[in-house]
Amino acid sequence: MSNSSSITHFLLLPFPGTRQLQLLHFCLFLAIYLAALLGNGLIITTIAWDHHLHTPMYFFLLNLALLDLGAISTTVPKSMANSLRNTRDISYTGCAAQVFFFPFFISAEYFLLTTMSYDRYVAICRPLHYETLLGSRVCLHLAAAAWACGLLDAVLYTANTFSLPLCQGNAVEQYFCEVPQILKLSCSTSYLREVWVTVIAVSLISVCFVFLVVSYVQIFRAVLRIPSYQGHHKAFATCLPHLAVVSLLLSTGMFAYLKPSSVSSPSLDLVVSVLYSVVPPAVNPLIYSLRNQELKAWLSLCAGEKQSLQICPLEQASR
Repeated sequence: MSNSSSITHFLLLPFPGTRQLQLLHFCLFLAIYLAALLGNGLIITTIAWDHHLHTPMYFFLLNLALLDLGAISTTVPKSMANSLRNTRDISYTGCAAQVFFFPFFISAEYFLLTTMSYDRYVAICRPLHYETLLGSRVCLHLAAAAWACGLLDAVLYTANTFSLPLCQGNAVEQYFCEVPQILKLSCSTSYLREVWVTVIAVSLISVCFVFLVVSYVQIFRAVLRIPSYQGHHKAFATCLPHLAVVSLLLSTGMFAYLKPSSVSSPSLDLVVSVLYSVVPPAVNPLIYSLRNQELKAWLSLCAGEKQSLQICPLEQASR
C-alpha cells in the first residue's frame, strides 16, 4: 500500500486459530465486559439516585465509572465480534475511532485518579477544610480539567497518527487499534511530530505523577501519626487500592507507548495492553465499591435486605 489514503480497513491481531479457542476468547471477554458493565453501572446508578452520596469523593467515583465504561466499550466489543465471526477486519473509520476514544478515556481516567488523590489528601490531612477546598464548583472544575486533558491527548495522538503515511501494510499486531502499533505501519522518516506529541504527553503525565507522589507522602505521614490501629487500617484500606490502580495503569500504559521496539513482541504487547485496557475498568468497581460501606449498604438495601428503614430510591421513583 502506497499511503494511508489507499487503506480501507485494518487487520487486527488474530487470536488462536481453532474455533474452540476463538469461542473461549469470546466468552472470556464477554464475561469481563459484562462484569465491567454491571459493576460500573451499579456505581453510576447508586450515586445518581442517592442524594446522601452527592459528595466530592462519590462525584469523582461517578466520573471514574463513566470513563471505565467508555474505555472498555471502545475496544472489547469489536474484539468479541471478530472472534465470533472469525474475522480480523476493522474499518478505517472504526480504527480511527478507537485511536481517538481509547487514549481519551484512559488519559482522562489517569488525570481523574490524580484528582482523587487530592481528594484523599484533603480528607485525611486537612479534614476541617474539606468542604471549603472541595466545594461543588471546585469539583466540577477538577473533573472538567481531567476530561479536557484526556481530550487534548486524544486529539494530538489521532492527528499525529493519521497524518503520517502508512505504507507497511494494514496488519495491526494488537487486538485493537493501538497508537504504537499503527505507527509501526508508517514509512515516514520524520519523527519530529511524534517526538513532539510524546513530549507533551509525558510532561502532563510527569506533572500528575509528581502530584501523586507528594499527595501520598503527605497522606502516609498523616496516617502514621494516627495512634489507633483501626485508624491506620481504615486509611490504608482507602488509599492503597487507589494507589495500586494508578500504578498499574501508569506502568503498563507508559511501557506500551514508550518501550523501545527491540523489546516488543506480539505476546508481550498483548499482555501489557490487556493489563491497562481491560483490567482497570473491570476491577475498579470491585475496589471502590466492595470496600466502601456506604455503597454496600445502599446495594444491600435495594436487594431487599431489611437492615435499614430507608426505601430504595429506585423503588421510590417507581411508585
